Formats: sequence, structure tokens, C-alpha cells
Amino acid sequence: MSLRKLPELKAERLPAICAYETDSEAIERWNAGIVAAQQSPDNTISILDVIGEDYWSGGGVTSKRVAAALRAIGDQEVFVDLNSPGGDFFEGVAIYNALRAHPKKVTVRILGLAASAASVIAMAGDEIQIGKAGFIMVHNAWVIAVGNRHDLYSAAETMEPFDDAMATVYSERAGVKKSKAAEWMDNETWFNGEQAVSEGLADAFLTADQVSEDSTRAAAGKSVNATRRVEALLAKSGIPRDERRSLIGEVKDPSAVATGVRPAVADADELKASLERLTATIQH
Repeated sequence: MSLRKLPELKAERLPAICAYETDSEAIERWNAGIVAAQQSPDNTISILDVIGEDYWSGGGVTSKRVAAALRAIGDQEVFVDLNSPGGDFFEGVAIYNALRAHPKKVTVRILGLAASAASVIAMAGDEIQIGKAGFIMVHNAWVIAVGNRHDLYSAAETMEPFDDAMATVYSERAGVKKSKAAEWMDNETWFNGEQAVSEGLADAFLTADQVSEDSTRAAAGKSVNATRRVEALLAKSGIPRDERRSLIGEVKDPSAVATGVRPAVADADELKASLERLTATIQH
């Protein structure tokens, strides 16, 4: 079973009067933001298509295919590369439960979009990673119903437990009240990468984004350390604090008007002159 205590999703198919369609906006965003998966190791499952069999193209990712992949992977950690606009809710539930039952860690990597049924699948990860430019979309189950008002009312009633089950999964994953998750679904909410992590629907950014973020932090840290060292040297030279800050600010931001005596450094020659003055001040 999953390393996390994830709730089981139970759903039985509705009567023949109902059929499911993929959200049109999700399809547009998915096609516009497809991210190709890198070469995958043997323990990676790629879900880069609509969920369920696509009768128009012959494609689609089915629970049967995912179950077969899990059997082939066996008793080892699994990575799921996910980029899908959603599709068949029941196939999504089956895939979610199959991943949830896997005995080893499951890491879901949202490469582009996890919408509708695909967002349900994403929740099965013991760890969910998402690209900063990625999206998660949650909404209530969609259905096309045919019949009289009694048939339509019956279809609406039949769908209520499905929405409730999804709200349970989202709420437990994000650590929010079920009513909050239901509100997200009612409003068909889109979460970008940063929002998904902030709300608890994802745990971290994809590795590439983490490396970029760490590099930015490291560069910022080096800049801060260098500034402190220069200021310490100026202080040892007996330069007053205000003048130290003015000199450093002049070098760091040539376009800014220095407070006090010095004007802004407007071009490269003036920046060079500022550095020379700073160096001369330290040497004295």
C-alpha cells in the first residue's frame, strides 16, 4: 500500500444515459504547454495523454495499461511523469487506486498539466512535484445526461458522492477542510506551480526548477557576503556608516540617486570612477 495514508476512491459507472467529456479549456492549455518527458528509466510510467481510451485518436492512458506497467516494475520505487487534460473519471479513479496500492514510494512529476481526472491521479503520489510553469485544475465531475427532468435529477444525485470523494482526496492532501476543497471544485480552480505548492496540492517543484532556485539563492548569498566584506573594510578604514552605505549603494545600483552628497552614476565611466574611489578609500 502507499506510504501515505491516502483515502480510497470508490466509484461505479453511471447508467447509459451519461457520458463523460474532457474539459475544453483543459485541452487547450494541455496542447499549448506540452512538456516532453526525458528518457525514462524502467521504473517510470509516462501519462502524457487523455485519461481513458480516446476513441477519436486511438490513444489515451487506461487503468489497464498502468496496472500492467506496475506489475512490470514490481517491488521498487515508481515515478509517474504526468501531463494530461483529464478525461474518463472512472479510469482516473482506477489509476489513482492502483498507484495508491503500490508497496513502494510513488513520486508524481507534473510536467505540464494535471487537470480534472488527471489531478485525481496526481494525488496518489507519496511525493508530488510540479513545474513552476505547470498547472493543476480541479472541478466537479462532468456528465452529459439525456432524458426527462426525473432522469436529469437522478443523474445529478448520482454524481454527488463522486464529487464528495474527490473533495475528500484534495482536502486530505492539502490539509484543508473538505468544504474548502469543494469550493475549489465548484469554482473550477486552476493552480499554477507556486500556488499548488503553497496550497499543499504539491510538495515541491521539479528538480530543474529546484536547481534554478538554489542557484539564484546562492548568487544572492554571495552578493550579500561580498557587500558585508567591503563594508567591513571601509569601517576599518574609519569611514562613517552613512558614507559607507552611500559608496556601496553607488556601486551596486548605478541608476539610483545616492542619498546625501553623491549623485547617481549614469554610465559605465562613472561606475568605473565609483569603483576606483571605493578602492582608494579602502587602501587609505
